[in-house]
Amino acid sequence: MKNVLIRLYLCLIFATVCIAASAADSLQNAAADTKTAYTSDTVDSEENTGNDAVVLSSADKGMHSLLKQKFIEGSPGFMSMVALILILGLSVCIERIVYLTMSEINAKKFMNDIDEKLENNDVEGAKDICRNTRGPVASICYQGLLRIPERIDNIERSVVAYASVQAANLEKHCSWITLFIAMAPSLGFLGTVIGMMMSFSRIEMAGDISPTIVAAGMKVALITTIFGIIAALILQVFYNYVLSKIEHLSAQMEESAISLLDAIMKYKLRNGSEEE
Repeated sequence: MKNVLIRLYLCLIFATVCIAASAADSLQNAAADTKTAYTSDTVDSEENTGNDAVVLSSADKGMHSLLKQKFIEGSPGFMSMVALILILGLSVCIERIVYLTMSEINAKKFMNDIDEKLENNDVEGAKDICRNTRGPVASICYQGLLRIPERIDNIERSVVAYASVQAANLEKHCSWITLFIAMAPSLGFLGTVIGMMMSFSRIEMAGDISPTIVAAGMKVALITTIFGIIAALILQVFYNYVLSKIEHLSAQMEESAISLLDAIMKYKLRNGSEEE
């Protein structure tokens, strides 16, 4: 489990480095394109050439180049922060998904094996099954079997207390996912405010309201907002999937705890009648 998580985090770090390198490369390309645009003859020819270049680049370079272009147009500073939030959120989501997936077992078959061992008065065999099975269900059953000589009330309290501990482990790091979901659109909206401020500053410097000046700031504002909302939507989908797996495991733990207490009660009654 630890080796899988370490490899996962290394892959995510590598992806972050690749994004940073891609952003730097895009900055250089954007600077070169800007110099070329300033050397054109007239404003009308610049607009026509720019439109044709966008169409050709979209058709020839594909989605990757288009995303790089929009990344630069939306202010690399804010777009990098949104991308970092997305990567961090996905890393936590993937870690939770891996952990929860490895915690799932066939609870019905597992409890049938426990019942069979207890019917044969083989408590140690039931404990061995729990020790050799991963997941919170097996851990809860093992805690109950450890206290099988005690009263049923004490066993129930022990099982309930340990189940709450296991439920807390299932929900670990989920608060970070909700934080990243809230931060992604917030950074996008912050980019929107900065873009509007850029527009007003350029209008103040130019002394005139020009559509070109206003459009430049509005483009930054809208692109950062769009990417922030997209990042939040992606994380929300993964978060809901994590919650669904937590609910499934919680239901398994409750059903298994009830089945275990019933099996222990039958075991105690059977042994009590035999002793009498």
